[in-house]
Amino acid sequence: MSTDYQQAREALGVRLRELRLSCPEGRLTGSALARRLGWPNSKVSKLELGRQTATPEDLERWAAACGQAASYDELRARLAGFESHIRSWRRQLGGGHRPVQDAHNDAQARSKVLRAWESSWIVGVLQTPDYARAVLTRSVELHGSPRDVEDAVRARMKRQELLYSGGRRYHVVLWEPVLRSLVCSPSVLAAQLDRLSGVIGMDTVELGIVPLTASLTVPPGLGFWIYDDSQVVTEAWHAELWLDDADSVALYLRTWRALHASAVYGPQAHHLIHTARRALDPT
Repeated sequence: MSTDYQQAREALGVRLRELRLSCPEGRLTGSALARRLGWPNSKVSKLELGRQTATPEDLERWAAACGQAASYDELRARLAGFESHIRSWRRQLGGGHRPVQDAHNDAQARSKVLRAWESSWIVGVLQTPDYARAVLTRSVELHGSPRDVEDAVRARMKRQELLYSGGRRYHVVLWEPVLRSLVCSPSVLAAQLDRLSGVIGMDTVELGIVPLTASLTVPPGLGFWIYDDSQVVTEAWHAELWLDDADSVALYLRTWRALHASAVYGPQAHHLIHTARRALDPT
């Protein structure tokens, strides 16, 4: 978790404590507030110490329990400020996967130069519908989120219109194991690799593959996108991070350039894709 994020969470905790101690009817102890809210004492403590992230409902109930309901808007604004950088999957996926896809569509539509590194799967903008369906279905199963897979697939496919609309350039680098990872059935992966081969040579896409035999100056790590060299989006198991501070963006740019330098392109990339494809159908 980033230092800025943790500091913001702790600052919110300080403000919650201030509200508890300044109740119009007299200061509340942590235990008294917990009883009023029907929470364990530990939750009040964790929120005040910045060890747990409040939900909007938590903030609304806290403000009301402290007799200061009008403070909710201020608390919600504080929460939104640091949630804009770290977006938990639990909250994002509460309404299904379609809204998440729409957010990425908007971000990519606003960008002119897009750089991607992916070490786990084919990036969404280059996926086939069946491959996207398999990946999204596994995400639904992992997070227990609403099953709006078909809506999410359609939204992800709509993103691919940006490949043909002109005015932007995609620089995508994949790690070779992505070509062989069975996050879907072999037949779906075979069709996906055929699609990937067809991308090579497009004037809007530069596709590189980092071979397993390549010498790496940085470890593969998690996948990420960089939009117009000013915003980074990366995923962890618990959350999606949207970073726009200069130091973070500069670090990810250095990482991407190091991985880009280790990749092969054109005929060499096509050979790696073809080799992976042939392994799925050796006959």
